Amino acid sequence: MRRLLLAALCLPIALAPAAAHASMTMQIGAAEDEGRNADPAVARAKMDLAKAAGFDAIRVTAIWAPGESAVPPDQLKALQSVSAAAAFDGITIWTTVMPYGSKTTPLTALARKQFASFAADLVRRVPAIPYVIVGNEPNLNRYWLPQFTSSGLDAAAPAYEALLAQTYDAIKKANRNAFVIGGSVSPHGSDDPTNPRQTHSPTAFITDLGAAYRASGRAKPIMDGFAFHPYGENSSIPPTQTHPTSTTIGLADYDKLVGLLGKAFDGTAQRGSTLPIVYDEYGVESLVPPAKTGLYHGREPSTTKPVPETTQGQYYDEALTMAACQANVKAMFLFHVTDESDLNRWQSGVYYADGTPKPSRTVVKQTIDQIHSGAVDCSPQTESASTWVEVGKSPPAKGKGKGGRKHPRAVDPADAWRLIGTF
Repeated sequence: MRRLLLAALCLPIALAPAAAHASMTMQIGAAEDEGRNADPAVARAKMDLAKAAGFDAIRVTAIWAPGESAVPPDQLKALQSVSAAAAFDGITIWTTVMPYGSKTTPLTALARKQFASFAADLVRRVPAIPYVIVGNEPNLNRYWLPQFTSSGLDAAAPAYEALLAQTYDAIKKANRNAFVIGGSVSPHGSDDPTNPRQTHSPTAFITDLGAAYRASGRAKPIMDGFAFHPYGENSSIPPTQTHPTSTTIGLADYDKLVGLLGKAFDGTAQRGSTLPIVYDEYGVESLVPPAKTGLYHGREPSTTKPVPETTQGQYYDEALTMAACQANVKAMFLFHVTDESDLNRWQSGVYYADGTPKPSRTVVKQTIDQIHSGAVDCSPQTESASTWVEVGKSPPAKGKGKGGRKHPRAVDPADAWRLIGTF
């Protein structure tokens, strides 16, 4: 009888189509500047927290200021310190080179030359940092001005394209193996030159970036990858939410993003629809529990809509799993390792402000382990068809909202199989 039961269980497995599994090589980390510290002990402590959460990459920033053609000594020492601490824990450091804000946007030929030299100096003097993201959210007025010309045309995308091209060449001259990433684009924007807060949607910005590249006549690439920030409209929006009728792009709009990159660059020397994608910021803020309120100060903006800690863990699980199943995605970074103590800032880490873990840390680490072990099945699941999935000690991630997809995971290969759906 036992043999018959085993045979019955094995039959659907044999007949089931081969599963498509998530990327086992996608780097998963966090955008976190707290470890960028000249004190080796501080840098090491922050990297240890990241390692305990399962992260294998950390994105830090290097801030350029007008007149600088080399990384200043204080920043250089901090970057060298964090890269050494990260190496000890097996973590790769990625760096965003950016102006502090739109008041220092590198618009002139001299400023672009200085910015490019700054980025090249970084990879030359800190060779342990192989990944460089050029700029931050150039489609927003917070980081790039002007966004529009006096006649209402896009001024930001063409100017950013010129900066990206020059920086790409300078970095490659300093280190031909460096991986240069463009974009770092925000998911929202108005495309309205009359709006007091002038911004571009990612749809318009990517389109105009491609047009500027084509108009330049350049016969070589301007980037090795494209960075994107797939935040929801607020923290209560699940990562499965799609935006089929708007210019916004979220995590579940991967096909839309790839399509835009393809239309912008396919047929040129710059890869488009096959360009590696880096989600270099994605954050979900969680509510601060009563026992931890003393660690925080200020007021939470009403627009943030933070979620319970269990929901933060669920959303991070869904987001990481979705990204791992998106073929072009090379890396994903949650926005932060540790909460900021100012409630007007980000409480999106997997640790509280005092460095103690939130419930989401366990969830995130388990999800990372499952992705890297190849235990995430990316095959589309349909409710109307019979499907055999392996069930482990935790349930499959549930896709909620529009565009959801279930990704069964196997925690323990020895666990049983079960039939879901109907014949």
